[in-house]
Amino acid sequence: MSSSKGGWELPISEGELSRLTQGMDEAHRQTLPAMAASARDLSVEMRDLRSAEPGPEQQVQVQRVHVARRRFLTGAGASAAMLALAACGGKTNSVPTGGSASGSPSAGMSPSMSASASASASASGGASKYTGDLKVVALAVALENQAVAAYKAALSAAKAGKLGTVPPAISTFITTAMAQHQDHANAWNGVLSSAGKPKITGVPLSNQPEITKALGQVKNVTQVAQLALTLEDTATETYVFATYNVKSSGGINTAATIAPVEAMHAAILHYVLGQYPVPDTFISTNKAASTALLTV
Repeated sequence: MSSSKGGWELPISEGELSRLTQGMDEAHRQTLPAMAASARDLSVEMRDLRSAEPGPEQQVQVQRVHVARRRFLTGAGASAAMLALAACGGKTNSVPTGGSASGSPSAGMSPSMSASASASASASGGASKYTGDLKVVALAVALENQAVAAYKAALSAAKAGKLGTVPPAISTFITTAMAQHQDHANAWNGVLSSAGKPKITGVPLSNQPEITKALGQVKNVTQVAQLALTLEDTATETYVFATYNVKSSGGINTAATIAPVEAMHAAILHYVLGQYPVPDTFISTNKAASTALLTV
């Protein structure tokens, strides 16, 4: 039975949402040891790459190992994602870019953004502090920070009464998801620090002004959920994309560990939006963010 608060009706009961959030948190905690281990492995790989450059034969051998690991870990990551989504009852088909409900501030906007935004980022960013796999790591931190900032802004709007009366279960979900994104950002930042690169503490993405503007325009929980879903889909698909494109096995494994948790966030948001979940056979990369969005 759904709960009605201030004219807005939560499509599922608060008890159901609380149980889903608890399951999401338990799954996240179970991934923490593996995520930490993978991040440590990635840090070691980055240090090794800086200290020695392998010869041509070693490069070929390492590349073959990476391809094999990537295929294995991608399959493992997909399986983990399906298990995670099964805990939520599945996942609905993703909301298409620009397919949000009428009046939503997220309509027509995706964090992966348009070609013009990417081109602008490339032109204004200049030489980046981050190269190779570390650029993907930097993108991951920025996306996680973006999600943290968005959820924090939503909580502030709720406390200020700008979203109407918000069910406690919604606030708990937002707080829990925000903390998980912060854990992910901390893990990725640890890799940057170990590689001798500066940590990313803000949101150095060219689309952040648009996200900030959209957050300032939200009027209800539905609009917040639509915007959050866009961010979660982008994060999930970026990690899936990373498993195919980063070179380090530690990076592949870290991305494959985090992706299912982001997918669970998205699955629960579909419930909040009243979209009955339909299991997907695979997660696409159509909404994956590009490193061209980075402005550092």
